[in-house]
Amino acid sequence: MKKIFVFLTFLIIVSCSSKEVVIEEISFLFENSNAQPSLVSNDGSLSLSWISSSDENNASLHFSQFKNGKWEKAQTVAKGSDWFVNWADFPAHAINEDLILTNYLKKSDSGTYTYDIILNLQKLSGEKIKEDFVLNNDGIKAEHGFVSIIPNENQGFYITWLDGRNTTAKELDGHHKPMTIRFAEITAMGAVINEAELDSATCDCCQTSIAASDNGPIVVYRDRSKEEVRDIYFTQRINNVWETPAPVYNDEWVINGCPVNGPKVDANSNNFAVSWFTVSNGKPTVTLSFLKYNEESFGSPIKINDHNALGRVDLKYLNDQEVIVSYMEVDNIGTYLRIKKVSIDGVVSEPITISEIDGGRNTGVPQLEIFNNDIYVVWTVFIDGKNQLKSVKINPENI
Repeated sequence: MKKIFVFLTFLIIVSCSSKEVVIEEISFLFENSNAQPSLVSNDGSLSLSWISSSDENNASLHFSQFKNGKWEKAQTVAKGSDWFVNWADFPAHAINEDLILTNYLKKSDSGTYTYDIILNLQKLSGEKIKEDFVLNNDGIKAEHGFVSIIPNENQGFYITWLDGRNTTAKELDGHHKPMTIRFAEITAMGAVINEAELDSATCDCCQTSIAASDNGPIVVYRDRSKEEVRDIYFTQRINNVWETPAPVYNDEWVINGCPVNGPKVDANSNNFAVSWFTVSNGKPTVTLSFLKYNEESFGSPIKINDHNALGRVDLKYLNDQEVIVSYMEVDNIGTYLRIKKVSIDGVVSEPITISEIDGGRNTGVPQLEIFNNDIYVVWTVFIDGKNQLKSVKINPENI
């Protein structure tokens, strides 16, 4: 008999600087093991996608909307026994009016990291527009993943991903060529158009991030130099031309391997905010920087964490002047998922602890969204030998 997990709604009162912050847990009901969440707020809706698995060989991608204070009955988008399922390279989704675009990763060969990005385009009602089509059209048996998707202004979608099509070839020194980052648009009928390579050398497996302003989309990612400097870079498309990638900030973090810890960007009109993880000074740190309207470069980074950071950041604009950032950090007692409010002028609030968590892979990458002026956070917990999703709502009034 299948086991059903139920998380009941309850309230946690957190005291912070003589104020009380209410954290309300939202029940999640679904069978099997559930992980790899993607949380999205857009066009007056809050939605959640995730992967459910009954065993390691069978997986399915599901989608639910948050309505009337609860998660609705889930829709099954796709199923497979040949997927690549990974805590860090999780499916993304986006909504544009009545359309939803999702992705999952499908093995293309027997190698551990040989897989393609498979897209599904459908209506919120479940009506299929285009099913199981490949995003990367290179035909190379290599790694393709770490997808980010947002809606565009043409009833379609912007999409970016890490692409390993060049890694099967070798440089003159005998080493494999690096991963790249690419961009494309998906039309309302599922056509892949305006594809472009944005950077010819990136970190192998850090999550990507994308946002859109009035001037066009911006893509943020972890770069990789020949000297193994792996700082956060950005590039923006202005007047249909992609600008030369530039650092958000020169951390000068040299690391001979991917930290699997990507950045997050959000936009408010023509203002941007980026948060990221670095160990450039020997201390694990989460930082945040703003790019204000008509300025060409991001401002000085603002330190977020109070203890040793684990990263896995997310952030969203709360209003025109403030963002909420989520992050993980560890002290002598435990590991915690926390949020802070940061103003565009650099004022940082006291931390709010969402939960004590597992610092390992089971927690995945926590997700943060703003919906109806409330803060929503979703992450993965491990209960009775299975992964399950936990979601909470926080009123930001006293943060």
